[in-house]
Amino acid sequence: MRIVRFAHAQGMSFGTVESDGNLAQIDGHPFGSIVYTGERFDPGDVRLLSPILPSKVIGVGRNYADHAAEMGNEIPAEPMIFLKPSTSVIGPGDAIRLTTLSSNVHHEAELAVVIGAVGARRVTEANAMASVFGYTCGNDVTARDLQKKDVQFTRAKGFDSFCPIGPWIDTDFDPTDAEVRCEVDGELRQSGRTSQLIHSIPKLIAFISEVMTLLPGDVILTGTPAGVGPILAGQRVDVIIEHLGTLPNPVVAPHGSTSAPTDETG
Repeated sequence: MRIVRFAHAQGMSFGTVESDGNLAQIDGHPFGSIVYTGERFDPGDVRLLSPILPSKVIGVGRNYADHAAEMGNEIPAEPMIFLKPSTSVIGPGDAIRLTTLSSNVHHEAELAVVIGAVGARRVTEANAMASVFGYTCGNDVTARDLQKKDVQFTRAKGFDSFCPIGPWIDTDFDPTDAEVRCEVDGELRQSGRTSQLIHSIPKLIAFISEVMTLLPGDVILTGTPAGVGPILAGQRVDVIIEHLGTLPNPVVAPHGSTSAPTDETG
C-alpha cells in the first residue's frame, strides 16, 4: 500500500494510491485501521505533500563505506546519528531553497524509514522491524562547508527545506537490496544499494530507540552512498529508489538573492 498526503480544494487529506493512479481519501490518519471516505481524487487535481510530518528526523552518517571513503572519514563502529528539525521537511516538487550562509550545498539520496503506530522505545534488533510503518525516499541536503566549519551537523543539515521526503510511504517495500540513486538534471550522481548499509535497519532502530523514543511518523534517514555533490539554483534533484518511487525537487536561490551560489568545493 502506498500512503500519500495531499492538498486539495477542501483542505488536506491522507490517501492511498489506487491501481489506476487515483487517490482514495482516508478518514483521518493512516495509522491503525484505515477507513475510506469514499472520495477519489485525480492526481492532477491535487498537490502531493510530504507523506508525513514527523516529530523528528534522525539521520545516520557514514553508513555506506564508499561515502565514508570519499569524504576521507573512518567507518564508525556504532551508528553515527544526528537530528534534522521537522521544519526542514518538504515534499515532492517543493523547492530546496539554498542559503546565503553556504556556497557548497550537497544532495544526499537516502532510503527513509517511517515509524508506525506502536513507536519504538528500547526495542531489540530481533523485534525492531515491528516498529516500521513503511519506507519513502529522502534527501539529506547538507551545507558541506558549514558541516566542516561547525564539526557537528545541526546547522549544516537543519535549514528549512533541507529534508525532502516522498512521494509516498510504501508499506510493502522490501528494503533488503534496492538501488538508491540521485540524478541532477538527469545526470547520474549517486548509485548504491541498500544491501551495502553498514548498520542494518533493525540495528539502527534498536540503537536509536535506546537513546530516544521513536514516535509514530518519525523518520530515520539510513545513510547515503558515494557521489554526493553540489546543487545549484535552477537545477532539479531526483532521488530514485528502485521499486519505491522518485522524489523530485527543484533547487532555488536563497530569499533575497539575485544569483545562485557558485560551484565551490568548500
